[in-house]
Amino acid sequence: MKLKDKVALITGASRGIGRATAVRFAKEGAKIIINYFSSESQAKKLVEEIKKIGSDAIAIKCDVSQEKEVKEMFGQALKKFGKIDVLVNNAGIVYDIPLFQKTVEQWKRTLDVNLIGVFLCSKYASEIMLKKGGVIVNISSTNGINSNGPDSADYDASKVGVISLTKNLAEELAPKIRINCIAPGWIDTDMNKNLPKDYVKGEKEKTFLKRFGTPEEIASVALFLASDDASFMSGSIMVVDGGYK
Repeated sequence: MKLKDKVALITGASRGIGRATAVRFAKEGAKIIINYFSSESQAKKLVEEIKKIGSDAIAIKCDVSQEKEVKEMFGQALKKFGKIDVLVNNAGIVYDIPLFQKTVEQWKRTLDVNLIGVFLCSKYASEIMLKKGGVIVNISSTNGINSNGPDSADYDASKVGVISLTKNLAEELAPKIRINCIAPGWIDTDMNKNLPKDYVKGEKEKTFLKRFGTPEEIASVALFLASDDASFMSGSIMVVDGGYK
């Protein structure tokens, strides 16, 4: 088992990439802290699923953009498991509406969750990890490398920020803590379920593998980065997009 006796906190873990990562980590021996914001029933179901796998888990509601809530979440996690070895910053939101129809409040919310949330969780995780070491895996997007169009300008900006923050954190927290980043391309998640069918068809055609990825495929990369298999990697950005042009 690659994560035997490890404790992992995964933000936005009640569904999608976060959920798949929680299950994969649990199968590799990790105890899981499931962070969620609104999907309480799904988070509780995931706790039970992980326990059936043979590991342990708790679910904690927390808005990752709110420092007080983040601090309390890490306190609860420490009280339950006594340590945190791995943090996966996965929580994210997107507003699929035309650029100039977006309000300032929506822009702020996107940046608060997608970028400030990564900063806050990394801040409080690092206070714990600096004592014995640890790993942080950030989930960005290929939108942070190549813009996907004006309608996603706020989302793109937040994901550019995650990539930049990853590199700065890797330098700041070395050598005790490794920080790497995954930039997924199109993944079959709830975030993308309402896209127009013709648009989805066109995007698949632009992908070498002619399909969207699965949350489980991103979870496999997260497992690699969280494990000792990636022991000489820090500050790296791994693009996982099926080949896209």
